[in-house]
Parts: sequence; C-alpha cells; structure tokens
Amino acid sequence: MPTFSVGTPPLLCADDFGISSGVSSGIEELAETRRISATTAIVTLPTWPREALRLAALREGIAIGLHVNLTLGAPLAPMPDLAPSGTLPSLGALLQRCLFGRRPAAEEIATEVTRQIDRFEEATGYFPDFIDGHQHVHVLPGIREGFLRALVSRFPDRRPLVRDPSDRFAAIVARGCAVSKALAVAALSYGFGTAARRAGFPTNSGFSGFSSFDSRISFTDEFERSFRCAGRRHLIMCHPGYVDSELSRLDPVVTRRREELRCLLSAPELETRIWHMSSRAECRLQSWAEGARQPAAGYPTAGAHRGC
Repeated sequence: MPTFSVGTPPLLCADDFGISSGVSSGIEELAETRRISATTAIVTLPTWPREALRLAALREGIAIGLHVNLTLGAPLAPMPDLAPSGTLPSLGALLQRCLFGRRPAAEEIATEVTRQIDRFEEATGYFPDFIDGHQHVHVLPGIREGFLRALVSRFPDRRPLVRDPSDRFAAIVARGCAVSKALAVAALSYGFGTAARRAGFPTNSGFSGFSSFDSRISFTDEFERSFRCAGRRHLIMCHPGYVDSELSRLDPVVTRRREELRCLLSAPELETRIWHMSSRAECRLQSWAEGARQPAAGYPTAGAHRGC
C-alpha cells in the first residue's frame, strides 16, 4: 500500500475517473504531469472496460481508488430494495430514505459494494489503494453499515485507506468554501471515521475541496483555500476534466470541471505542494499509516493558518 503518513503534504485526489472519456482524459493529463496524487474510479458504467485500460497505465505514478457508486445509472446486479426499477436512486432520494425513511438493507448494500470491488480488481488486476463513495454516500447512516461490512469481509488482511469526508468545524469555517455543504457532509459523517478505524481501516485526518460549483466563484481561490488548516493526514478532492456529451448526459457538474482542470494544470509549483507515491516496488507491503515524510519545503504545516 502507498505510504500516506501523518505529517505528509496533502493528498490531492481527482474524483470520477471513468464517468466520461473527457473526464478520464483530463485526469490522465494531470497524472502525467504530477499535478494530482490520486484518482478514484467509477466501475458501474458500460464504458468501464475501456476506462480500466486507461487507468491501469497510471498506476505507477498515482494512487488508484474505487469510487463506490450508488446514485448514478444502474447497479451491477439487481438490487430490489435500493433500486427496484433497475436504476439507482438520486442523491436526494437516497438522503431522504437514509434520514427519514426505511434505511436500505445492509446486506444488499454490502453485496453491491463487493461486486464493485470485484469488478475493479478483475479489470485492473490489482487491489484499490483506497475506497470511498461517489457523492460521499458511503458515510450515510443506512449505507455505512453495509459498506464497512463488505470491506471487512473482502479485505481480511490488506486494508485500503477509507475516505472520511468530515473535518473540524473551525477548519471548515476558516476555509470559507461551500461552508454549508462541508458542514452538512461532516454532520452526516459523524461517527463514520471512528467506525472505519475500529474495523481496522486507516482513514485520512482532514478533508477539503468542497465547492459550490458556482461559475461566478473562482475555483483558483477555492483551491488555494483548500490547503488551509490541513489535517495531519489531509485529503483534498477535486473534479477536473474535459466536457463531452457523456458527461453532460450523466452529471450536473459540467463546465466547472474544465475550469478545475485549467487551474490544476497551471497552478504554480503544485507538484511540490502535494503528496506523491513512492514506487510500487518500495511500498507494496506498507500501509497508508506507516512511515513518515516531511512536508515539502515552504509548505505550511497543519494549523498554520490563523483561525484553525
């Protein structure tokens, strides 16, 4: 496993590899220029076999994760409880059910998560370095139980990192980016990180990258703010990519992805400010929590921003 230790620079993860060819192309470009640390892949779409070949070519340079999908398109096999029509619910519908209705069956969630892990491994030939959920659904009450059950069963010895999308109240407010959204996700995530670690999985400690996806707000400014109040094992998410018809059909976040890509490709010295994986040969048997690497020269340490 890659080493992502306390005291390292933040891990910058580009989400949604495989959602469209254009998004995958943008992420490939960033990986090849060392301007991201990692990416997460969606494996449930019909284009996955094609996208998996592209993803495999990036593995020596960045960490590769699985983006468990329970809100886009169809599941990999029938889910009569969660998706009786054959189509996964929207995020809004899933939130309403998890918070106010009958929660999804944990066993059905665990089975679908296992199917997605298996599909990732069958296509790429390797374990995911880390696992999270598209639109953070893996932390929802009613989803997290099945999600963690699947991981415990599927990874009895090898423990991938699990994304915890929560952060401290003071850090979220100090960044000032999509504060309401970040606080809402932190509230929904309450207890998830503890449960994941109790199950034996390492997690990040600190999370940022929330955006309103409002074209009137500069992503460059939001991105710089995401480095403020970095946690001890910090993860920053982003959603770069080129716009194409596939993306427009599947996802509401379209034009903003191109702006994110432009910013990440041009941000001064970005490659020195973020975590980079050691060679696979060197870290094959290491866990995310082992070892220690110092922040890059000139990089602010956790809590350096006033108000954190």
